[in-house]
Amino acid sequence: MKKSRLELLKRLFRIASLGPVAPLLGTWGSSKRFPTRTIELDTFSFDPSTGIVTNRANQKAELYKFILDGLVDSPVSLTYEELRALPRTTQTSDFHCVEGWTIPEVTWGGIKITELLKLTKVKDEAQYAVFHSLGQTGSAPGGQSWYIESVRMSELLDPGQEFLLALDIDGKPLSHDRGAPVRLITPYLLAYKSIKFVYRMELSSRLQEGWWTLANPIYDWEAKVPVGRLRKR
Repeated sequence: MKKSRLELLKRLFRIASLGPVAPLLGTWGSSKRFPTRTIELDTFSFDPSTGIVTNRANQKAELYKFILDGLVDSPVSLTYEELRALPRTTQTSDFHCVEGWTIPEVTWGGIKITELLKLTKVKDEAQYAVFHSLGQTGSAPGGQSWYIESVRMSELLDPGQEFLLALDIDGKPLSHDRGAPVRLITPYLLAYKSIKFVYRMELSSRLQEGWWTLANPIYDWEAKVPVGRLRKR
């Protein structure tokens, strides 16, 4: 193993040792219940009242846009206000950390993937959805310096999997610590798939491994929650 990769893995395990919290996820709910852990750099802020993203380094401010592109007939670009105007739903989901603990019944508000996909036509070749984050990381495993995750389209469109693009938690807009502006909720996948700071959903014909799996291959790409940990089947 190359020295740089060994150092990266050591760093990730040091983060994991900070407490019984998955080392990347950021966590949900009140700060008392859910301390935050993240390896993403604190490079930007988001104001839900204006929909503005501000670069902390140079204070450049720009309107947040959510992009749906890739294998679609017509790419879609939505402001935060336009996202919030789409039909929304509320769901209560369990959160399953890769380190073995579960937080039951977290209440999220957001947009079902099927509602988003009504805005364009998906091409037949689309087999995966790749989610891209505003959050830059301090390391670049496989050359990937920004957090990404991907999910099979067949899973993403299965209503029983309860995927959600979350805008709110407990009836309030997501805070920065919780993944604002948008976070993917993955109740039946381990929470390193629950990518924060989402700004783009790219439909693709090929699998693209997520940042966390690239950085730490002991975590597999599929990230299924073991059946014995599920309260709902």
